[in-house]
Amino acid sequence: MTYQILLALMGFAFVTSITPGPNNLMLMTSGANFGFRRTLPHLVGVTAGFVFMAALMGLGLARLFDLWPPLKLVLKGASLVYMLWLAWKIAQSPPPGSVEEARPMTFLQACAFQWVNPKAWAMAITAMTAYVAVPGVVGVAAVAAVLGAVNLPCCGAWVVLGREMRRVLNNPRRLVVFNWVMAGLLVATLWPLLMH
Repeated sequence: MTYQILLALMGFAFVTSITPGPNNLMLMTSGANFGFRRTLPHLVGVTAGFVFMAALMGLGLARLFDLWPPLKLVLKGASLVYMLWLAWKIAQSPPPGSVEEARPMTFLQACAFQWVNPKAWAMAITAMTAYVAVPGVVGVAAVAAVLGAVNLPCCGAWVVLGREMRRVLNNPRRLVVFNWVMAGLLVATLWPLLMH
């Protein structure tokens, strides 16, 4: 990978990882509701799941969409249903300390979520088609490693932002409003999925 390609890839990874999307909104919400330490498995799961998915895309999984176009429709449908369900769960999150207190997303749940996250798919396919300089496993592994190295701290910043918001959200009523707003924003991230 040349220096120019590496810089371009890092810029792409930074912009796509730091901007709002389903992962970042859920991480911020988790940081606000559970704090950084309890959100850590979710955070690491997002990056690990994304890197794994991106690597599989680079190794040929993306070709399935060319070979069987209805798969794209199936993925869109699954993404839509799952993200609407997640938005509902976020909106209905009970306040911390209640009997039925919600739990943060686990590592494996966060890894699995990447497979229904339209932004993660777009990022992975774009990165693997635009930045793999050396064909094969070495080139794919290099791009996946850069994506992961940039993605983790960017997503971590959203958890920290959510954790810092806990000072303002110490009132259960404010937390309920925050959770509803975050659920609405998560639903809004589906707009590009619905338009294509």
